[in-house]
Amino acid sequence: MSLRSATFARAAMPALPAAIALLTLLAVAAPAWSQSRFPPPEFESGYTQPTTTTPPGRANWADYCDLAVLAGALALASVAAVWVRRRWLIVAIGVAALAYLGFYRQGCICPIGAIQNVAMAVFGTGGYVIPLTVAGFFLLPLATALFFGRSFCAAVCPLGVTQDLLALKPIRVPMWLEHALGLLAWVYLGAAVLLAATGSAMIICRYDPFVSIFRLVPLGKIFEGWARADDSLNPAALSGRLDVLILTASFLLVGVFIARPYCRYFCPYGALLGLLSRFSVKRVRITPGECIQCRLCEDSCPVNAIRAPTPDAPARQLLAGKGSLAATLVLLPVLIVAGGALGGMLGSTMARLHPTVALADRVRMENAGAVEGTTDASEAFRATGKSAQSLYAEAGLVEFRFTGIIRLAGVGLGGAHLFGAFVGMVVGLKLVGLSIRRRRGDYEPDDASCIACGRCFATCPVEQAKRTGTPLDITQYPHPT
Repeated sequence: MSLRSATFARAAMPALPAAIALLTLLAVAAPAWSQSRFPPPEFESGYTQPTTTTPPGRANWADYCDLAVLAGALALASVAAVWVRRRWLIVAIGVAALAYLGFYRQGCICPIGAIQNVAMAVFGTGGYVIPLTVAGFFLLPLATALFFGRSFCAAVCPLGVTQDLLALKPIRVPMWLEHALGLLAWVYLGAAVLLAATGSAMIICRYDPFVSIFRLVPLGKIFEGWARADDSLNPAALSGRLDVLILTASFLLVGVFIARPYCRYFCPYGALLGLLSRFSVKRVRITPGECIQCRLCEDSCPVNAIRAPTPDAPARQLLAGKGSLAATLVLLPVLIVAGGALGGMLGSTMARLHPTVALADRVRMENAGAVEGTTDASEAFRATGKSAQSLYAEAGLVEFRFTGIIRLAGVGLGGAHLFGAFVGMVVGLKLVGLSIRRRRGDYEPDDASCIACGRCFATCPVEQAKRTGTPLDITQYPHPT
């Protein structure tokens, strides 16, 4: 009986529109300019503002050193996964990358968060110009994925390595749930691009679940001699907000039983890496020789990335499969339109993540007596002497970018509509990918979801026989029935 392909694997053409749609979302959000900060209020109580000093920035050579470390780690991880094929070497590279990029550099610069920097730079949000090193951090892992797969996830990304070391008792997630949760990363990617391009929020950095861990052990401050008898090394001051700490604890706990939950279901950069790794030139293979179908690789993979062989299907099932594919292709534009409509309904809500819109709402409620007292932001605004009407007008322009930035057939379409259409298209393409049948004769890693951790070939009997030079007794590994 024929099995459906469990992923987008080999569905290269349906995957390309996802990237095109993301670029379209960015392009339409281009007019979104972040609002200028209000000048400091003028106090009349004799208060003297303290003199502020700007700490010296890191030298350019240090930033390029970080980039060189990233490039070197990517090269080593790719060699270890594709050619050397040693799990212990992948782990060793990962621990070193975690120590430097994670604890020493405290998770910054981060290729994952650089998605937002790229979005801001492409559309000039607030006049932002992306530094070359940040652009390099964003592009290098993507380029590596085109040639060698997701070696960045395997042994370079501090977030991924942290989760990999925590996966002590991973359980198998049902494939239907795996597919459904995998869509969340694309939703997160679309939302992050839209909010960054409109200058509303940097949600990837704001809700990074592991940066709190890196800042609890400030190796950079210790090595640079910043340790003083003050609060600079106070864990409470370094760890971040309470909500992020709760998020961190949740991911750490879940990560013990569900391997790499952030990588698999939430990481927006991982979604891009998975897309590009479908076209990788050199791929991670389970076995160096003929697969004996012992299923040890399938049992050892913690991320459900091993795909089973597909037996021949009768003609009736092949015909049914073609009908299912045709139905999903017809459904695709319906999902895009429906997603755009639903996204438009969320436009006003998403716009309130922008500081100008949020401030306008607060000032409006204060003026109407709906709330008591003021906030620091509203007090700072009132001290500028600007009228509330001017603030409302600025907020209206920002909200218009979410709800009506362009007009098509007399209907206003904004960034929120495009975000919803993007999500609808992602869901539709997932259904199309699941409807495409692909024949497999052996157990193979899925190009998109395989994170090149090395567990599969570390347990492969064919691999072990090749390493030791001993003959393989195939009778110990009977074929599955």
